[in-house]
Amino acid sequence: MQLNYFTCGEGFPLIILHGLLGSSDNWQILSKRFAEHYQVFALDLRNHGASPHSDRFDYPSMADDLREFMDAQQIAEAIVLGHSMGGKTAMQFAADNPDRVRKLVVADIAPKAYPPHHTEILDALWTLDLPQFEDRTETDQALAADIPQAPLRSFLLKSVTRDETGEFTWKINLRTIREQYGNITVALDIRTPFVKPTLFIRGAKSDYILPGDEEAIRSSFPAAEFVVIEGAGHWLHAEKPQEFFSAVMEFLDSKR
Repeated sequence: MQLNYFTCGEGFPLIILHGLLGSSDNWQILSKRFAEHYQVFALDLRNHGASPHSDRFDYPSMADDLREFMDAQQIAEAIVLGHSMGGKTAMQFAADNPDRVRKLVVADIAPKAYPPHHTEILDALWTLDLPQFEDRTETDQALAADIPQAPLRSFLLKSVTRDETGEFTWKINLRTIREQYGNITVALDIRTPFVKPTLFIRGAKSDYILPGDEEAIRSSFPAAEFVVIEGAGHWLHAEKPQEFFSAVMEFLDSKR
């Protein structure tokens, strides 16, 4: 599968993987910061953004997509940074292809199983009759009945576009994401520990990585280091971009 991406900067490759229902567009600003030091590749994962849709949606498939992307770009080795679902994809890829990852950065996710946090959001998107709306304001107002948080709605509606007839439609493969969402909440199947430098960054207001998870994480990522960003929740890179950037760069600079 040929993933959509954008690239900027020069130097050693840094690959960025977004989270569920996101896209590479979420990483435009931080990518430009990282591009002062690395060649950044920000990807749209399968069924997201402008990348192809597929009936398969699981971590082994997305890890395979990343390997194919690196092969196509002739990238022998890279730093891989992933947030949430992208972080799990990055962990799976690193464990399966340790020779292709120099350093790993995981943002606010652990390799464990999670409750289905996004079911209500996916159901709300599924019941939204996009073609009936004339503009994005109408769409936002309709979605507000089920999703009252304006920043979350703004994020979700970035995946709305117009088709060739001018009607609103989803960029994401909403049907497959919704049907196979259980594949995204499962624990990763990591059979061989990834021993290279790894950074786990969590938001202090997020419960995705708990202090009690660290021992289990180190069983699969024995070189793991942990950083907490105060005042940030799960969307730590968007809520505290400078602190996030500084934490990543400090880790990368210390492991040269």
